[in-house]
Amino acid sequence: MNTMQKDLNLPKIALGTWAWGEDKSAGNKVFGNSLTEKDLKPVFDRAMELGLNLWDTAAVYGMGASEDVLGKFVKDIDRDKVILSTKFTPQTADNTDRPVENMFEGSAKRLDTDYIDIYWIHNPADVAKWTEKIIPLAKSGKIKYIGVSNHDLAEIKQANEILNKEGLKISAVQNHYSLLNRTSETSGIIDYCNENDITFFSYMVLEQGALSGKYDTKHPFPAGSDRANVYNDKLDKLESLINGMAEVAQKNNVDVAQIATAWAVGKGTVPIIGATKVKHIEDAAKAAEVSLTESELKQLDNLGDQTAVSTIREWEKPMQ
Repeated sequence: MNTMQKDLNLPKIALGTWAWGEDKSAGNKVFGNSLTEKDLKPVFDRAMELGLNLWDTAAVYGMGASEDVLGKFVKDIDRDKVILSTKFTPQTADNTDRPVENMFEGSAKRLDTDYIDIYWIHNPADVAKWTEKIIPLAKSGKIKYIGVSNHDLAEIKQANEILNKEGLKISAVQNHYSLLNRTSETSGIIDYCNENDITFFSYMVLEQGALSGKYDTKHPFPAGSDRANVYNDKLDKLESLINGMAEVAQKNNVDVAQIATAWAVGKGTVPIIGATKVKHIEDAAKAAEVSLTESELKQLDNLGDQTAVSTIREWEKPMQ
């Protein structure tokens, strides 16, 4: 356990709110749903009951809609009971001389807080420029820890060097990491994190449901969503991996989705699990209790490698 995990008392699993909120923008096709405060309050409450209090969002999720909903729930509890993680997205920065502060302030207002526990540079549009620009905010004490997301190893090192000169550091890295995408492992990013007191957060551990065991060729993703476009033509290729995961799940008395999550925990990462239903919360809590053996982890690694399906998305790049 590293410094940030101890200081914030991080749970083993973070909860993702990418699909939260009523996104009315034209591009609302990622999940093909629209979730309101009423839908999500029981989800938030159950998570807090079970000790899953780390919530990951971003200013661009639903163009503020995700943060809005989460902020309404945060308002009702003591701020120190919840850990908030949100992001600065360079592509949506304004043209003022304080774009990071402005986006931060918008997020803080929506989240009903005056500080953020983990604040991320969402992607590496220009590492030197944006890392420099987060420094005044970090020094102001409004953010406790700095993270970078979707950065490759060279970019993580570059950002860390810039911050180190100012007495700051990267405390968290968040990348796509799953049984179908281990590029953050094979490229040396996870090793670098372990050597430098950095917590690695894995997102899309379930591949947006493709590794949940709920979808197959007979039960594809809903037509018209991004998930359908990306995964439906790959579902047949995932069968042997899902079957192998099911065997491990049976041994551990859990379901397939929990194995995908327990694998990410077993690899020393903090998985971010999309939470839109109470069942997702209960599944995540159970997955946090599963301790896979070294041989089970190796077996799953091998099955994932043999699947040879690329799930690198349009906003990403290969990490090696």
